[in-house]
Amino acid sequence: MDTSQKTIRVLLADDHPIMRDGLRSSIDFEPDMSVVGEASDGQEALDRYRELLPDVALIDLQMPNADGLQAIQAIRALYPDACLVVLTTYPGDARVRRALESGAIAYLLKTADRQDMLAAIRAAAAGRRVLAKEAADDLHAHEGYELLTPRELSVLRLVAEGNGNRDIAQKLCISEDTVKARMKTILDKLDAEDRTHAVTIALRRGFMD
Repeated sequence: MDTSQKTIRVLLADDHPIMRDGLRSSIDFEPDMSVVGEASDGQEALDRYRELLPDVALIDLQMPNADGLQAIQAIRALYPDACLVVLTTYPGDARVRRALESGAIAYLLKTADRQDMLAAIRAAAAGRRVLAKEAADDLHAHEGYELLTPRELSVLRLVAEGNGNRDIAQKLCISEDTVKARMKTILDKLDAEDRTHAVTIALRRGFMD
């Protein structure tokens, strides 16, 4: 082995201790990688990144006290060159787009083969973008589709909670006609048959968690 080879210092951010243990075992086994720290939520991920300045931060999206996306945005704001890799259970083109736009260089799924994950960490550390096949397929399948706006998402989230048009209008301080108009746009954008179908599609594509 080339002893002059630089060790890739990795920070793990995931709220499941068993997941972190498994990742640490896999990464520390590699001669060119080392886990230098762990975090169990988004705020701790930011704090630990500041403290350790790792070469790569492996970040889950679903975490308490600031989720992974918020952690990525906060880290990127302070460290524009940070190498941030999403490792999550969830694909979905909208979720992938948000992560990449927020500053992630790679988007991996927890179903990935161990060697594929390690190769992706090395690639990300070298500045190369890596997308899980399913994530890349989702992006390609919805290329050119319009994204839902924050106002449309506010309506759809209330629909998902079981609210009718009148209740949604009251909660958002808008008219029922506005709710109906936004709902029509949502159905068109998602190519959905009805409200329930729209919620299902939005969850699958990652517009809502």
